[in-house]
Amino acid sequence: MADETLDFKPVIFDDPKPLGRQFVEAVGGAPVHEYVAIAILPDGDFEDIRLDEQYDLRGRGAERVLVVRTDRKFLFKIDDADLEWPRRFISGFVAKKLARLAPNYALWLDVPGGHDQKIQDCDLIDLGKPGVERFISIIDETTEGRELIPSADRSFLESHDVAFEVLNEGGKIAVILEDFPLPDGKFDHATADILIILPPGYPDVAPDMFYTSPRLKLASIGREPRAANAAYDFGGRTWQRWSRHCNAWRPGIDGLQTMVARVRRALEEARA
Repeated sequence: MADETLDFKPVIFDDPKPLGRQFVEAVGGAPVHEYVAIAILPDGDFEDIRLDEQYDLRGRGAERVLVVRTDRKFLFKIDDADLEWPRRFISGFVAKKLARLAPNYALWLDVPGGHDQKIQDCDLIDLGKPGVERFISIIDETTEGRELIPSADRSFLESHDVAFEVLNEGGKIAVILEDFPLPDGKFDHATADILIILPPGYPDVAPDMFYTSPRLKLASIGREPRAANAAYDFGGRTWQRWSRHCNAWRPGIDGLQTMVARVRRALEEARA
């Protein structure tokens, strides 16, 4: 059993089906009605234990029960898990501990329409704001600069096995999709690196155009596609600029998944 610090200590009950109030009394909680008992299930889910409700410990193994003084519970999400906490504020350390994140994972606050915020262990998160706070766990690769893009973009690229690199050159943030597969037989190369520059205000603002390296020519005629013959220097490389503009962008919805789809379509539809 533990309080909000999640410092669990063993407690043994003679009764295999103790009441919720017995959990509270076991940790010295008084008056009992000002406390809540919450069972933390093996899959990380939560189950309320009412004060006058029996909770069967038989066949469950070692249970983890949280007992905290509070008058309400606050809901939040980490990835797809619905969690609750009996205090308005929760530390990043405790949130990660509740979610049982591996040491190489970081927790990010999902900010719709803005840049997601990385949560440090010492950060205090206010769960009392309107709505349900949503967090995303991502493999922590901050040394590669991946924290410069929204976690939703990283999650999309990683879940679709897209190799990528994030660069910051002179304040310009860009994503390179590495060895991106090209339409079969369409160009004089089978793969290419794709450069997408993220404008200030992204993801509320749409990226404009994309760039390829090496330069691509249509295999059928040996010439570059239409509106793809200008050069652009970035990251110590010279890129082929594809003038493909986005006139429809939905802030809070569109992101790199949209850009990847646009790139694929532009490559498939490329003509002389």
